[in-house]
Amino acid sequence: MLGAFANAFRTPDLRRKLLFVLFIVVVFRLGSQIPTPGVNVTAIHACLDGKTGTLYSLINLFSGGALLQLTIFALGIMPYITASIILQLLTVVIPRLDALRKEGQQGQAKITQYTRYLTLALAVLQGTGIVALARSGTLLSGCNNILYSPNSLNSAIIMVFVMTAGTAVIMWLGELITDRGIGNGMSILIFTQVVARFPAELWQVKISKGWWIFTGIIVVGMAIIAAVVFIEQAQRRIPVQYARRMVGRKMYGGSSTYIPLKVNQAGVIPVIFASSLLYLPAMAVQFDSGSNNAVLTWISRHFVRGDDPIYMGAYFLLILFFTYFYVAITFNPEEVADNMKKYGGFIPGIRAGRPTQEYLQYVLSRITLPGALYLAFVALIPLVALKIVDATQNFPFGGTSILIMVGVALDTVKQIESQLQQRNYEGFLR
Repeated sequence: MLGAFANAFRTPDLRRKLLFVLFIVVVFRLGSQIPTPGVNVTAIHACLDGKTGTLYSLINLFSGGALLQLTIFALGIMPYITASIILQLLTVVIPRLDALRKEGQQGQAKITQYTRYLTLALAVLQGTGIVALARSGTLLSGCNNILYSPNSLNSAIIMVFVMTAGTAVIMWLGELITDRGIGNGMSILIFTQVVARFPAELWQVKISKGWWIFTGIIVVGMAIIAAVVFIEQAQRRIPVQYARRMVGRKMYGGSSTYIPLKVNQAGVIPVIFASSLLYLPAMAVQFDSGSNNAVLTWISRHFVRGDDPIYMGAYFLLILFFTYFYVAITFNPEEVADNMKKYGGFIPGIRAGRPTQEYLQYVLSRITLPGALYLAFVALIPLVALKIVDATQNFPFGGTSILIMVGVALDTVKQIESQLQQRNYEGFLR
């Protein structure tokens, strides 16, 4: 492993790419510490002591803790993630977007442009909501002095503008990494923000629980990471044989390959969907906290705290549903079967056309179940830890953070390995 790192930095082109990524990451983290104009930094730090910001934990996770500190990068990468998911869903229902997706690189560039516009619109909406909550004192409960001029409309407009501009800069930095660095830029920025909170959460466990509990959590965490790595790399390989064809005087085809169907075909998207949906009832209670409505009272008792059994059951079922839903819209067995038939490919023992489509659908439906259960169990690890160990202490291993860390790390390592293999060096993975 260390030898592979040394080989990577010995190659001038690869070394430039890695150093460029590190430079962008440093700039990104600096922007996450610069406060938005009009924010009382001293009051925010005093208010954050002992508060976890449960209601906005997902957005705060993707901003590396910048959200609750109201920095210029407070919105983080979340507007872009939301815009990308919305465009993926709209591709299924809007024929124009589906046609663009099939046009190749040119069509994908157009969809990317639409994603940028939608990201800025969502950033304006989210920034306006966050500033409104900060002005009313409900962003951090019990903190009413985190803005110097909470009643100033001009100050609120400037804050929303700065946060939206910060989101645009984040998009630009991510695209720079994709074009001139290693790996997917947006994924690396998400990885950076998640990892930025990890040491502080681990150290907080040590301070509050002592060395024995800290060591035990590290051991359990390493086991969880190993299991996540194992599942993330697990796949069902469906063999595909291509028949030989005579084109002019040359013979083409006759090769064999496979279709890799991952156990976790949906990635971390179902967890994000489920978390976002469960925030809606909690936000309704937040905005109408003075009401004596029986429904809102029941919601505040069961859905505001993440360690409630009803909340965990709903979270589990939503992840299962969204896993099947997302896999269904991202992998089309009919399209794959048609492409195989067009180019003379077939699965041994399965006829081309509709039988191939039915076989792919059969395998996909069976392999999605363990993937959905895996996502649900990993996402519930922090909530179960809160219920069993301590209702006030965050469990750093598990949930969305560990899925993002492992997934992005594996993808980036594979891309570096492919670069090393092109230069006849041994890569990270054997």
